Parts: sequence; C-alpha cells; structure tokens
Amino acid sequence: MIRKHIYFSGSVQGVGFRYRAYYIAQSLSLTGWVKNLWDGRVEMEVQGPAYGIDQMLEELGHQRLIKIEHIEAADIPCVDEVGFDIAN
Repeated sequence: MIRKHIYFSGSVQGVGFRYRAYYIAQSLSLTGWVKNLWDGRVEMEVQGPAYGIDQMLEELGHQRLIKIEHIEAADIPCVDEVGFDIAN
C-alpha cells in the first residue's frame, strides 16, 4: 500500500478530469481526493496498491479530452481513510 501526492498540469480543468479520476479510483478501490487549483493544475492524493495507482494514471492519460502535459508526484505516508472524494 502506498500513497502519492500528485500535481497534474496541461488541459486538466474543464474537461472532466476530477470526475474521471473519481470513477477510476472507485473502480480500482483506491482512496484519496482530487481538486482543481487556482493556477490551472489539478492536485490529487491517492492511496492503494502501486499497480492500481499506475493503472489509474494510465487510464487518465488516455481520456479523450484530458491532455496531461506534466505530472509531479511524491510518495507520502499512508493514512486511514475510506473512499475517494472530489474536494473543493
């Protein structure tokens, strides 16, 4: 089990990124949250098996309207949580 703090940049706002991330995370039993930032990036914390997180990132990169240009990710400590949320 790992947890990652991730920033996505590119065409990631106004294209359904947070909702796709939510549904993908749910389907893979990942936990965490995702939110838009004022500077046009999307921030996410996601927790689960490494292969599940890798699969989520792969699927997000193949969405029709989403164009990820850069990912900045760091490993962070796991937390006790349930579910994946779209944060404000």
